[in-house]
Parts: sequence; C-alpha cells; structure tokens
Amino acid sequence: MAILAPLLAFIGRQVGRLVQMAFGWATILLFGRVPQSKQLLLAGVALGSVLWVIALVGVAIPDVGTFMIAFVPVPSWIDENWVRLALLVVALALPILIGVAGFFLMDPEDRPVAVGGRVTQVLRGYPYAAVLAVVLLILLVVAPLRKLRTIIKRWEDAHIPIVVQPKGYDRVATDLEAALDGAGLPTSRAKAPVILELPSKLLGAVGGASVRRLVPDRLIVLKSSGLEVTIHPSDVAVAGTKAQVARGRAAIASRLATSAAYLTSSKEAQQVEDRLRSVRQAKGEPPTDAFAELDQRLSSLVIPYEEWEILYRERLQAERDLLRNKSRATAAGDGLLGWVGRVVREVVGG
Repeated sequence: MAILAPLLAFIGRQVGRLVQMAFGWATILLFGRVPQSKQLLLAGVALGSVLWVIALVGVAIPDVGTFMIAFVPVPSWIDENWVRLALLVVALALPILIGVAGFFLMDPEDRPVAVGGRVTQVLRGYPYAAVLAVVLLILLVVAPLRKLRTIIKRWEDAHIPIVVQPKGYDRVATDLEAALDGAGLPTSRAKAPVILELPSKLLGAVGGASVRRLVPDRLIVLKSSGLEVTIHPSDVAVAGTKAQVARGRAAIASRLATSAAYLTSSKEAQQVEDRLRSVRQAKGEPPTDAFAELDQRLSSLVIPYEEWEILYRERLQAERDLLRNKSRATAAGDGLLGWVGRVVREVVGG
C-alpha cells in the first residue's frame, strides 16, 4: 500500500496536467485566435463549463453538488430543496455567461450586429457548455487509461501543443510522417480509436464552419513497433520507448515550424508565426530588414514567456534555413562556373 499510494499520486498528477492542457486547447480550438488580453476570459469559459457539470450533478444530488463546489457538507438547517433550486439557477445561468464570454472572445468585426444574431450567439453558450463538459468527461476517462497503458508497456509520453490551420491537417500528417522517416523512425498510418476522435467531432458540431475546417475526417496515428504519434487538431501526442520518444519529438518539433500548424495559441503570437512563414516562402532573398523587424516585434510582444521562447526558436530556425539554402545555391553556382571554366580552358588549350 505504501508503494501504491505514490504511484497513484504520480498518475494523478500526470493525468491532471494532461487533462488541463488538452481542455485548455479544446477551448482555444472552439473560440479560435484569442488575444493575450482575453486569455483570462477564455479560462473562465473552461471553468464555467466544469462548474456547469457540477451544478447539474447538484440538481440531482444536492449534497454532492454543494460539496464539490464548496468542499463542505450541506448544513442540516438548510433545506435541500433550496440548495437544489440554487444549483438549478446556476445551471441555467452559467451557459448564458459562457455565451456572453464567447461573444466577447470574437473579433469585433466578426460579432453579429443584429439583435437576433447577438441573442443566438449568447444562446450558443448552452451547446458550448455541454460539449466542453462532455469533452472534459471523456478526457477524465481516456487520459488515465492511456497513461496506465504507457506505464504497463514501460513507455514514455510527450505532448506538443499545436493548432492546425484550416484544411491543414493532412499536410501536417504528411510532414510529420516524412520527418519521422527522415529521423530513421519509419511509421505506418492507422486510424485512431473512435473515443479519441469524439472530442474534436463534438467541438466541430457546435463550433460552426470555422471549427469544422480544423477537424479532420479521421484522426491519424503514425505507428511503429516502439512509437505511436497521435495527431490531434490541437495536440501531437507521442508515446513509445524513451529513446524513440526523444528522437521522434525532436524530429516533429523541427518540422512543425514549416508545416500548416501554429505552435502558439494567442493571436499576437500567431501573427508573428504568419510573418515568419511569409519570410520563409518569399521568392528570392528576403528583405534585409525582415529579421530586424521580427526582432523588434519580439522585443515588445506581451505574451507568456513559453510562447515568446517558441517564437524566438522559430525565428532562429527560419534564419538558419535561409542562410543554409543561400550557401547551397552559392556553392552550386560556383561549381557550375568552375565546370564552364574548365571546359573553356580545355577548348582553348586544344
């Protein structure tokens, strides 16, 4: 028992961290590019959906609901019907607040102007709350089972948060498959279990066309004997032996910078990623001040340090790749000129 308790605590911490991350990225997938100034509002939406589930449980079983919210039992002098009524009010009001928050999470130009459109947007808080709650419950069931599976197989796991661009899922899957193959980790494609596809399908069902563009027709798993890479629209989950996870994660992280996915979540950071992508794709040599401009933006960007670090790494990788391509082109040109020179000397000498 003394050995089992620390093991269960470790699994609980790992699962809690995974669920928190995945649920956070689910809200980002649902509400799109959110400025850093509104990240707290986004967190409130996630918390509201959790409280909504607790309120619904409390309507059915008041003692359980109030204990989950306040971590105290219901005093004997409080009528159970009053508790149930209070939790029913909370259950009815929370989705409306989530709908209001979703309205303000939208860009001003995307917000409906007509009263009817605004009311509809606010009422969408009900399906938002329901789907986010179901996603959370699925994660609470699936995450421990998958974590237990990796422990039994003596595997390790790692997660790389991403946001796949609209209609970019197949390209991301192809790029990651090529990256793993280039790293000496050949894999084959397989279809993910239905339970893993369900969260993104549910989000697409209530999120409208903008979210459905991010949800693939089928979830792809890249598999080999000692490695599994599950590509979600908002996460790349890597599981396998310690050595293969380390090699696979390095190959994936390197390739994602040039694929159809964002490695950051805030709107400001993703705009910098868009700018880096345009610099990479520019024909000919990029403007001399392109990286100076990016450095200026990075120096004044108000985002979490983790996102700033990702952007800086992407900026260095972009400059390295451009310099490497320029060096190869120069070497190829020098080689061609040298060959022409040798031919001319031979002809003249002859």
